[in-house]
Amino acid sequence: MRILVVEDDAVMREIFSIMLQRADFEVDAAEDGLIGVEMWEKGDYELVLMDVQMPRMNGFEATGAIREKERARGGHTPIIAVTAYALEKDEKECLATGMDAYITKPIDFNKCLETIRAMIGKRG
Repeated sequence: MRILVVEDDAVMREIFSIMLQRADFEVDAAEDGLIGVEMWEKGDYELVLMDVQMPRMNGFEATGAIREKERARGGHTPIIAVTAYALEKDEKECLATGMDAYITKPIDFNKCLETIRAMIGKRG
């Protein structure tokens, strides 16, 4: 199963990649939302981990672009928001913009993997 990690912090991209590869996922990574949307269009991903704050195109904008493209072509790729913002209003904003789940930084990798598996399980 392939996962796309969209994260502007190079260290976090590497940590996510290592964690997910150890959990037997194939991982591709993008350093901003614009590249993430382009990679999503070309790839076949089971799930996207989407940082919220990024240059050029933030996570909300990238999620909106992906959802718009899905409306045109069909399908639904689960998107999990990854953010340092941990207030309830932040979670609501992420979900309202089309993200399917929400995890906060610093990352609890066990919880992150549980959330990923739950999202992929819902997808069937």
